[in-house]
Amino acid sequence: MTPLNSPLIDVALAKMKKAIVCCELRPGEKLKVAELSKVYGLSSSPIREALNRLTQDGVVEASDNKGFRVAAISEADFREITRLRCLLEGEALSDAIRFGDDEWEANVLGAFHRLNLTERKLDSGPLTLDEEWSARHKAFHFALFSACPSPLMLRMIDSLFDRAERYRRFSAKQRIVERHKGNEHQELMEASLARDSERAVTLLRNHIQNTLGRVIEALEKQRATLQ
Repeated sequence: MTPLNSPLIDVALAKMKKAIVCCELRPGEKLKVAELSKVYGLSSSPIREALNRLTQDGVVEASDNKGFRVAAISEADFREITRLRCLLEGEALSDAIRFGDDEWEANVLGAFHRLNLTERKLDSGPLTLDEEWSARHKAFHFALFSACPSPLMLRMIDSLFDRAERYRRFSAKQRIVERHKGNEHQELMEASLARDSERAVTLLRNHIQNTLGRVIEALEKQRATLQ
């Protein structure tokens, strides 16, 4: 039996989560253990355990009769993700501003600089669909939270952030004009480093909520094409 802390489970988990978040495995798609084993070159044990963990993360659905499927997407689900992100990320940022030291400030500045460099290199197309930008975007947000002293809160934020990323990528595939976020990130960074907690948290919540309308629009567009 494959041990529960097997690195093979971590490999399967990372590969499948990335495929789901990037919409390579589509919402509602059936996930067959045997087929996934062939695709990823792994035995069924780490695949099955990874699927169970992804079920806990909310991006896979499990049924006794129907096996595993990629979790469906819906307006209600994304509204709930958005609400929880606003609550938790606002608290984490407020705590980080309170407890952050010189090293935290340097990390925030560095993460913003790396994100900004990547964004300036991209001439057109949805930023969310660029792998380097997406990685640096997440790194910037988590640099802001990094001085938060609650590991549990940060783990919950990480899970919700990835769930939201799936919706952002779904939305980006549906539109032509991209919302450039550089100014929003700069304002957020400056307010955080100025230790203006109230303004920083307001900017962060607006930043999160701005995506909601675009995702709803993309979901409505999908529904219209299916009618």
